[in-house]
Amino acid sequence: MHSRLSEWKKSLPSVKQVLSMFVAAQLLVAAPLRAQTDTGSNDGKTTSPIKHVIIIIGENRSFDHVFATYVPKKGQAVANLLSKGIVNADGTPGPNYSQAAQFSATDSSGAFSIAPGSKSAYTTLPTPLTDGAPEFASDTATASAPFISLSVALKAEPNLFPTYDFDLLTGATGLPSRSPDTRIDNVFTLPDGPFQLTPGLRYDDYSASPVHRFYQMWQQEDCNATLATATNGSGCQADLFPWVETTIGAGSNGKTQPTPFTAATTGEGSTSMGFFNVQNGDAPYFKHLADTYALSDNFHQSVMGGTGANHIMFGFGDAIWFTDGMGNAAVPPTNEIENPNPQAGTNNYWDQDGYSGGTYSACADLTQPGVPVIVNYLQSLPRPVNPNCEAGHYYLLNNYNPGYLGNGVPLPLSVSPFTIPPVPVRHIGDVLMEHNVSFKYYGEDWNLYVADSIAAEANPAATQNQFDDYCNICNPFQYATDIMTNDALRTAHIQDAENLYSDIKNNKLPAVSIVKPSGYTDGHPASSKLDLFEGFVNKIVSDVQANPAVWKETAIFITFDEGGGYYDSGYVQPVDFFGDGTRIPFLVVSPYSQTGDVVHVYYDHVSLLKFIERNWSLPKVTSRSRDNLPEPVHAPGNTYVPTNSPALGDLFGMFDFDHPNFNPN
Repeated sequence: MHSRLSEWKKSLPSVKQVLSMFVAAQLLVAAPLRAQTDTGSNDGKTTSPIKHVIIIIGENRSFDHVFATYVPKKGQAVANLLSKGIVNADGTPGPNYSQAAQFSATDSSGAFSIAPGSKSAYTTLPTPLTDGAPEFASDTATASAPFISLSVALKAEPNLFPTYDFDLLTGATGLPSRSPDTRIDNVFTLPDGPFQLTPGLRYDDYSASPVHRFYQMWQQEDCNATLATATNGSGCQADLFPWVETTIGAGSNGKTQPTPFTAATTGEGSTSMGFFNVQNGDAPYFKHLADTYALSDNFHQSVMGGTGANHIMFGFGDAIWFTDGMGNAAVPPTNEIENPNPQAGTNNYWDQDGYSGGTYSACADLTQPGVPVIVNYLQSLPRPVNPNCEAGHYYLLNNYNPGYLGNGVPLPLSVSPFTIPPVPVRHIGDVLMEHNVSFKYYGEDWNLYVADSIAAEANPAATQNQFDDYCNICNPFQYATDIMTNDALRTAHIQDAENLYSDIKNNKLPAVSIVKPSGYTDGHPASSKLDLFEGFVNKIVSDVQANPAVWKETAIFITFDEGGGYYDSGYVQPVDFFGDGTRIPFLVVSPYSQTGDVVHVYYDHVSLLKFIERNWSLPKVTSRSRDNLPEPVHAPGNTYVPTNSPALGDLFGMFDFDHPNFNPN
């Protein structure tokens, strides 16, 4: 994601219009009722002591961005900027700083490249800018954070761990949008590599959000099969992060390049290279969880790109594709098909790409723009990788609205064009329902979102609740025809986070819980803060630990949707056309993970599906979904790169089931 408002709510006025055109919904085919059997729950039939899984997904932080200077307990090792000597414990450049050097490049050939030539190292980084971070506290009319008073803040977000409430009031930049972020020390003379955000920025300050769309992230990684080695099986160099930020940024939307065009035009600069320092007190709660429980330093976003595509891959184990609204593959409008080829006379300013423009690619067709360079790269690797693209399918690569509103009303494309039509692809919910394993998606502000949908159905001019900050593109089941067209299933399986807290307290947790904070507390740069996501997680963990009956059989998985475009020094494994992408933080909080261990097995979002399937003895989602990939085999002395690539772990290695500790620390 790049901007909460532009991505999640860009269709809301159209939503109100579309509800007055309800007759158009008759053009869409609803799936038949899927009835769960009455033979009894299988929730307790697990292969481990874990009877409840709670998956909490924040927004847009890479592993090195959060854990750059983390030092684990004695006997454990971690791969981060500090351990590699890229930075020192105080955040200054280390002896191996050049390993993270960033380059400018040239791509004016007219064809998109993921490994452009003519590279040259920066003398100093492009100046980081403020982008869309808030300049002032908001008034009650806009209801966006930071808030002008605690009373307003608590109306918007009543569910933080109490010590975090005042963080809703702090952190405005005091600087104009898209201007140099002069809070950062030495902002105009930053050396060529990662830089520490604090103490120039306070840890609870808002900051800019780097670009993190699909083709941009492929290009930032700078992947070249001829450079693949035993320790870097992908040949990706991760050395073009600021160059992509400053040459194309969030996209062109098919417009011509602005004149004049400078390193500041896209509004980001080298925002992507910033990191926090846990040695200096940043991210204190996540550091505590890493010290006490289990941390992965090899968990990855599953798709290059942003929020929507990564939540979809988590829910479906696969990418989804454009349909005719009746379940058949179709061709999207031309302006919605990605074209990352540079415009004539520009250096890497693309023909068609942007939040309201291109976002689909037919990756089985090598004549399509952007496709051949990625497919050829995958096929040229020492272990060739199957792109896993079906002919005639235009796959969603970034963020479009799901095909349904919260009350199950379809969105006709004639009114809201940047919406993916209803899809027939199977998802993990289908597997769970078919095998009588309970699950819920708890989306914060879901109740407000549904109320807005119902109100607008009755009156298309109805005003949206100002505190409705629910993330529609984050809920994989909101893309699913079978759930969204069935009132009983939708009500049973999609609920507000308020229900989560009562379910924990009353011993009514389902086997699988998926939890998404609102835009206020998801940790997304510019629109939220990492400390607010810490506060959201802290409340859930504390509530679970306060109920011994729940705590003793629960695993809480804490991660992010993607790295947000922030630099990361970790290995990236090519899995298929869609990813993987950069490392992201992943923590396991459970009585069976109180070890302080750092686990190096290769994981991504689909590893969560593999854990669920193994724990409840379930089949794979489909014959082509990523959960079919084997467990990684790691060579001695190289614990990060699977020798049987592509491969994904099932997360069982994050636990010590033989030595539980039921006393939460």
